[in-house]
Amino acid sequence: MAYGLAKRLLAATLAVGLLGACSKHNAATMEESAAVPMADLSKPDAGGSAPSPGKADLGVLLAYEHRVQVRLPGERIATQMQAVRAACDLGKFGACAVLDMSQSGGDFPSAMLQLRVVPAGVEPLVALAGKGEEISDRSIQADDLATAVRDNAMLRDRLQREHARLLEFQQRQDLKIADVLTLSNRIAELEAQLQGAQQEAAQQQRRISTQLVTFDFETTRSQASRSEIGEAFRDFGGIVAAVIAFLIRAFAVLLPLLAVLLPLVWLIRRTLRNRRKARGG
Repeated sequence: MAYGLAKRLLAATLAVGLLGACSKHNAATMEESAAVPMADLSKPDAGGSAPSPGKADLGVLLAYEHRVQVRLPGERIATQMQAVRAACDLGKFGACAVLDMSQSGGDFPSAMLQLRVVPAGVEPLVALAGKGEEISDRSIQADDLATAVRDNAMLRDRLQREHARLLEFQQRQDLKIADVLTLSNRIAELEAQLQGAQQEAAQQQRRISTQLVTFDFETTRSQASRSEIGEAFRDFGGIVAAVIAFLIRAFAVLLPLLAVLLPLVWLIRRTLRNRRKARGG
């Protein structure tokens, strides 16, 4: 009976593989047809407008990541960062979520804010963070997920078909307990793989439909230079004290050596002098 079950499972797997191969072209076609609208949503200047008639269909699914460096006076860094965070939390420019945030004070205050926002909200948030033309550096990186999305869709389709086929076998009344356990284990494995593929698809969709933006708030270069000069003056006394302390420690180490070496040198020189006198006499 186990041999017969193995033959049926092999036949089912082959059938699923053939069906998956037949549907591969259709799945790829569906992914390619959906590529352009999703790619348009992920562009920084996406506003819902239709693509130009002469625009080439590249079939890409782009996940954008922005990094913006903002330089402003140190006393304004916390206020500016909180303004951007509040706009994100309130959804002022569309759906937005804060992912990470850090802040440091002292002579060189700085802050970092990382968030994920819909494409339409990227430029307004950047403008809010860098009002007054305080953006010193900005970079944009795009990761093409078209191949990963297509492969994941094909994987989910294959897993779903195999899962459905095994469920049909599980309903047979002539199965032994060992066969039922084997089927149950395989079905559980397929369900776990399918869940992982679905989570990966959700992650890919989130990266395509929203964009990652990282703001780095730093002090202006002039203020940083003044802070460095002031810090150097403040460190002047400490540096002098450290040098004097080093010389004192060095003298303390050399003093016992000098106490031994000086008498020894004096004794050697006196011995040599007495020998010269003896030879001369």
